[in-house]
Amino acid sequence: MSARGELRFAALGDSLTEGVGDPVAAGQRWRGWAALLAEGLAPPEVPVDFRNFAVSGAQTLDVWERQTPQALAFGADVVSVVVGVNDTLRCTFDIHRVADRLDQVYGAFAERGSVLLTACLPDPGALLGLPGTLARPLARRQRAVNTVVHALSERYGAVHLHAADGAWVADRSMWSADRLHPGEAGHRALALRFHARLRASGREVGPAPSAEAERPPPSRTASLTWLATAGAGWVLRRCTDLLPQLAALAAEEVRHGLRGTGSRLDLRAAAAASAALASVGLGTVGAVGGGAP
Repeated sequence: MSARGELRFAALGDSLTEGVGDPVAAGQRWRGWAALLAEGLAPPEVPVDFRNFAVSGAQTLDVWERQTPQALAFGADVVSVVVGVNDTLRCTFDIHRVADRLDQVYGAFAERGSVLLTACLPDPGALLGLPGTLARPLARRQRAVNTVVHALSERYGAVHLHAADGAWVADRSMWSADRLHPGEAGHRALALRFHARLRASGREVGPAPSAEAERPPPSRTASLTWLATAGAGWVLRRCTDLLPQLAALAAEEVRHGLRGTGSRLDLRAAAAASAALASVGLGTVGAVGGGAP
């Protein structure tokens, strides 16, 4: 807590933390789970100074090079770092680099005594409903990221949320029309789960955010309309450099499927995650799914 008696909360990451999917004004100003959590992060008598440094499209490199210095200068007492999905959507994806960057980010805040919030996330291929040959390679990448996040969260004593699967992922009412970002209900669910984890860890918090959404979830028609219009453009902007590589990955998926050797691809991805953790001084850790609270 700062000398002025306030609690400073900094949110780092990509569009999920920026609040995409939870608009609060006609101009599409986003709110999101971090802003909802900030309202109950401290007892009512303690003011919370909340800064959201998250930027849509951010990767782990952006968080390390741009957002972390901003949050350190802000003097955050509580810091959320939720990132990694955009790394999996690039042809430059390298789990070793992801592990190294997150290790540096987590370590920087741990060194100054900040409370660190982290999360494992669902894979984007499943959320978008991509065909198996395209979804499985992306799923392996996201599992590798989750494995790294889980292990590093333990290293630095983070308040860690397993949000990679479970009922909330399959519940369409939790998601916005784009199928990739939570809607208001989903953002509220994340805020509530982080709040519960903080309380369970023994930290003094304020009232929990409300679970009741103020707006109805998007209709099926709205979701299909988004996918047919803005959705295609969004996917292309995020995955342009990945598409040629993804085609090669899909072809490899088909070859192994025909030979019945698909498990080799899973083992190769798991080995890469283990090697990435070893490179930052952590031993072998099994792949993380994420069904816990």
